[in-house]
Amino acid sequence: MSQAEELRPAPPREEVWLADRMLSVRRVAEGGTPTVMIHGLGGSSLNWTDLAWDLAGRLDTWAVDLPGFGASPPPRDGDYSPAGQARAVLELITERIGRPVHIFGNSMGGAIAVQLAARAGRWVRSVTMISPALPGGKITRSNVHLPVIAVPGIGERILRRYLRSSPEFRARATIDVCFADPRRMHPERLAEAVAEVTRRDSLTYVGDAFAQSTRGLMATFLERGPDRPTELMKRVDKPVLLIYGRKDQLVDPLGGYKLASLFPDARVVVIPDSGHVAQMEHPELVATTWRNLIGSRAAEPVGAPGGD
Repeated sequence: MSQAEELRPAPPREEVWLADRMLSVRRVAEGGTPTVMIHGLGGSSLNWTDLAWDLAGRLDTWAVDLPGFGASPPPRDGDYSPAGQARAVLELITERIGRPVHIFGNSMGGAIAVQLAARAGRWVRSVTMISPALPGGKITRSNVHLPVIAVPGIGERILRRYLRSSPEFRARATIDVCFADPRRMHPERLAEAVAEVTRRDSLTYVGDAFAQSTRGLMATFLERGPDRPTELMKRVDKPVLLIYGRKDQLVDPLGGYKLASLFPDARVVVIPDSGHVAQMEHPELVATTWRNLIGSRAAEPVGAPGGD
């Protein structure tokens, strides 16, 4: 997004109380089909602001803070795995939204989206994944630290040291690794990111949420049973759109073509001048791609699916 463009405000957070948890969400509710957007590791609902506004009117967006992130408290059962986080999102859909939704997931949010679509497909209309954290990609210099953080004890020590750095440093470091060109981050969005990091510094569970989520994600890469991600992908019977940034420092964009072959109905788009968070760096392009490849095929269902 050009810094000369007028920004639309980040929607305020709303507390959604469910049977087993509270989830914080940000909504752009200007009519349209309900949609849930799931952020990545260390992210929050703020990661979807510009894309949600670009799709306003077509999609009624619920950008969720996953348990332990943003303003959502940790999960009561301590399950930070993609499957555990998918259950939280499913509760939001079934208890509050009440009808099938389009799913967007970035990075770890993509892994969660696969769990949700494979296990509760009746509640899902389509899946759009932006640089999903799924098996098959190469380890890069920028993500080699994640397996280390997943090691009990060592990960906590690394995170405690990192969390002592300033909120400004941490926010900028995230942007530097996630954007192809960090200058595309609008100053107001940067200020929002710094404020979010600062707010979360007062919470006691920030490091634990990150470490446990990293372990849960890494464990899915080593899964060998029938519920391993590559088998779950084969069970997703809804349209799938995989969007990658050619300059992604964290996920190998070329691995997307192999992943696409595992889904019954998937398309791949690689954005040449984008990094790991295309929905933040090029929201208008992601919105147009979704409209052309998913939105043009979507028909509004009648009512909610039977059962949960």
